[in-house]
Parts: sequence; C-alpha cells; structure tokens
Amino acid sequence: MLNDPKLSDLRIFVLVVRHSSFVAASKELNLAQTTISKRISVLEETLGAKLLLRTTRTVKVTDEGIRVFSWAQKVLDAMNEMTEELAVNQEELQGPIRISASSRLGRDYVAPALAKLKMRFPAIDVWLEIMDRRVDLIQEGFHLDIRSGNAEEPNLIGHKIINSSRILCASSKYIEKYGEPQTPQELSKHHCLLFRDRNEPFGIWKLMGPKGYEEIRITGELASNDNEVVLNWAHNGMGIMMATDWFLANSIASGKVKRVLPNWHQPVDVWAISSLRTNQSSKVRLFIEYLKEEMKGLV
Repeated sequence: MLNDPKLSDLRIFVLVVRHSSFVAASKELNLAQTTISKRISVLEETLGAKLLLRTTRTVKVTDEGIRVFSWAQKVLDAMNEMTEELAVNQEELQGPIRISASSRLGRDYVAPALAKLKMRFPAIDVWLEIMDRRVDLIQEGFHLDIRSGNAEEPNLIGHKIINSSRILCASSKYIEKYGEPQTPQELSKHHCLLFRDRNEPFGIWKLMGPKGYEEIRITGELASNDNEVVLNWAHNGMGIMMATDWFLANSIASGKVKRVLPNWHQPVDVWAISSLRTNQSSKVRLFIEYLKEEMKGLV
C-alpha cells in the first residue's frame, strides 16, 4: 500500500495529459510548474514506467502513459462518484462541473440552471464555455455538452431535455411586401436568411412535412454565423429565417415575426450529452434536472 500512487498525483497527471502542457496544468491547479514536474516524476517512479516525454515545447504521452491515463480516469471517477453520493445526501456537493453550449442555449437556459445549482451547492465550481462547435468531452474535460440534436459520436450518452423543432418565420412587413410561401419549393423565390449552426449543412433546409422529408436548397444575400443577427434581420422584414421554436418563442409571442409554412418543420430536440465517464456523476444528474425545469413549457 505504501507504494501505491497518490490520488493527487493521478489528478495532476490526468490534467497534464488533457492539456498536453505542464503550464496549463499548473495554472488550473494553482501550483508551480516545478511541483507539477516533481509529482509526475514521483508517479513515474512509483509505477516504474515512463509516462511522458517532455521537451521545451511539447509533452507527449508514452504507450504506458496512455494506459495509465485511462485507468487514472476510472479511479478518479469512482472516487468522485463515492464522495458525490455522500455529498448529495448531506447537501455538501462540491468540485468542478464544466459545461459547453452554443450561445443562445448557454446564455438563456444553461447559465440560469447552473446559477440555481450553485445556490443549492455553494462549494461547486462552475465553468460554462460558450462555443459554436462540437467539443471532445473526454479530451477537453467537459462533463456535458448542451446541444440541439442527439449524440452522433460513439461512446457518448444523450439525455433529452425538451422536444423541439426548427420552424420558419418572417415578419408581417416582409409578408406584406413579398407574400407568404405556400410550399417549401416556393422558398427559392424568396429572400432567405442563412445561418450556420455548428455542424449543420449550410444553405440546405431539410423539412419534415405531410409527405415526409424534403431537402430545399436555399440561397440568400444575407448570412451569418450568429443567430441573433439573423433574427434581427427577420424582425426588420429582410427575409425568412429558420430557427428552433424555443429560440423564436419570444419573437412570435410579441408579434415581431409569425410562423410561415406551419405544416413543415425540422425535428431537432435539445439534448445534454455526457460521456460514459461522467454519466454517473451526481452533479451531472442534478444539473440535467435543473436544465429540464428551466426549459419546461417553452415549446
């Protein structure tokens, strides 16, 4: 037992591997780089294996290091699950929870849900990263990715938050000037506002209608990778846009836009995606419940 590796050394090693950097690991842990280097050396000596190859600029993981990294994550996860299980019962849940989300989901729904979780468990350390790309949950160290659409990657688990669809809308100003399309094919004659959403195909609207799916190739003179920008264009009568019903709910309720082609939509539910490694975390399970409550009744 005296020669077993320390949990603290395993945590340091896992962070160095995730960041591929001693500098980044030292910043996250608030430890000196010399301390990080010393603890890695102690871990290598304890295990009798070279785990990392270090140069002045890079850190590479050896074959033995890859195996140790895999086992270290399992050991740390098991320890975290044990302490979290006890902490939930005692209202003392603590430690980090790292979540990624697209901008509107992150600002309007994920952030408030995290705030409520933090109020209940003050010792939790929250990190929310807003990004318009799919993250690598394991390599980047995230507990959850909140996204429109279920997991496509292997070894990831999807937790449905709400049923949702992308719908089409336009302002009364636009409809009065250009008319309202009656079929998806008529969209080619209209000004369409284009938005690129993470990994979605650009310039193609795939719509579910009475006879199944139809793919409509859309062209437009206004395009952006920011859906808020596209929504403002729609408010100003500059075209027809497609976005999720929860995103458009306030604009439709206020009359700034109205739904067009109501018999067509694109199913795209909101999901919380976890890895097998983080799926059993009490923090993850509790946050998913908070997010479901935050988004309940939106659509």
